[in-house]
Amino acid sequence: MVLAGGRARRMSGALKPALPVAGEPMLSRVLAAVAAARPRVVVGPPDLAALLPPGVRRTTEQPPGGGPVAGLAAGLDLIGADLDLAEIDTVAVVAGDLPFLNAAALAALRSALTAAAPAEPGAAGAVLLDGDGQPQWLAGVWRTRALVDRLGALGDPAGRSMRRLVEGLRVVGLDPAASGPPAWFDCDTVEDLRRAEELADDAR
Repeated sequence: MVLAGGRARRMSGALKPALPVAGEPMLSRVLAAVAAARPRVVVGPPDLAALLPPGVRRTTEQPPGGGPVAGLAAGLDLIGADLDLAEIDTVAVVAGDLPFLNAAALAALRSALTAAAPAEPGAAGAVLLDGDGQPQWLAGVWRTRALVDRLGALGDPAGRSMRRLVEGLRVVGLDPAASGPPAWFDCDTVEDLRRAEELADDAR
């Protein structure tokens, strides 16, 4: 699930996931990182439809711009309309502005979550840690059941933060490999976008 909504206020309202890094829209880069996932769902505005490859479905959080937890709820609703969520063990929940997210990082997160199960039976998710060791809630792999249960207990998801949603859950933090641009790097500002271009140039 790629959460690609939001108003991008710090980018003058630009359609942020469509902005390019190294010549490719950030949303396209994120979708490539989750290419092995089935199904793939993007939560964001209709304007993103032109960027979606075949088989990727789209929905919009309610209300539009209602925040990541509203987006998560909308994405799970769309998946649950076709599939039994009880049969989906894990779901990757990632932001649409992570230009350096990659399949290896997601595989490592899933492995970390699986490995944590014997020692930490309540582990609900595994997320990347940024350079300061802070958890990146929208760069993670989660137990589907844990998210569904917390959404049910939370009530109206509009305006709620992921931190609030997962508060009290056992979450594994993963420090990603140091080589290459950091998989957790997100682009919230124009300066972040410039920095992403520099990192991409350095990696060439």
